[in-house]
Amino acid sequence: IRDGILLERSKGTPQGGVIGPLLANLFLHYAFDLWMKKTFLGVEFCRYADDGLVHCKTKEEASYIKDRLTKRFREFGLELNEKKTRIVYCKDKLRVQDYRIISFDFLGYTFRPRLSHSITKKEFFVNFSPAVSKASIKSMSQEMKRWKINLRSSQFIEDFSRMYNPVLRSWWHYYGFFHKSAMTVVFNQLNRILVKWAKKKYKILHRSKTRASKWLTKAARKKRELFIHWQLGIFPAAE
Repeated sequence: IRDGILLERSKGTPQGGVIGPLLANLFLHYAFDLWMKKTFLGVEFCRYADDGLVHCKTKEEASYIKDRLTKRFREFGLELNEKKTRIVYCKDKLRVQDYRIISFDFLGYTFRPRLSHSITKKEFFVNFSPAVSKASIKSMSQEMKRWKINLRSSQFIEDFSRMYNPVLRSWWHYYGFFHKSAMTVVFNQLNRILVKWAKKKYKILHRSKTRASKWLTKAARKKRELFIHWQLGIFPAAE
């Protein structure tokens, strides 16, 4: 603790500790996975470490399983997180009833009703589907700020490509798997950061944000391979 005294940990695991997910998988495999398969045949569920989803057909079924899970976890000395354990109505074109909670976050995605377009029927419809969550976007934005690209005027844009494009590519392949357009806000922020860098890097661009944006757009079109979002056609916006 702050005054340098060491206290022996009597329960729990350190926040962010690598042992946490391992213990969760071992423990919940028996406390949750096998029990669900045996107790609720035909009810689909998925789990990742200590986060999970149970797919129910009715609100009554969801309430019943939630109560049973609460009792089951209590037998193992566990408690459901009341703030995160919720019954969510997956509203779409077929499920049209009104319910207070119609969205949830899971594994960096937000699942909620979204307007989709049918290519075969050529019409719009409401679909319950995932896209990158606001929390994930915030996390990626904070990570890009920590790079402090705009302050590193001694480096070249190729340097940033070698260092950060692998990270950007991994974000794209994971968070952009569903509703790719939702990732545009992340890549637009990076473009703005690169514009600030260009203004500091080159004296001719120092006084004009518009000129810096045009310079970066020209560079992006000429060297699209440098960044994944340039390859996707997400260029700096004209200022």
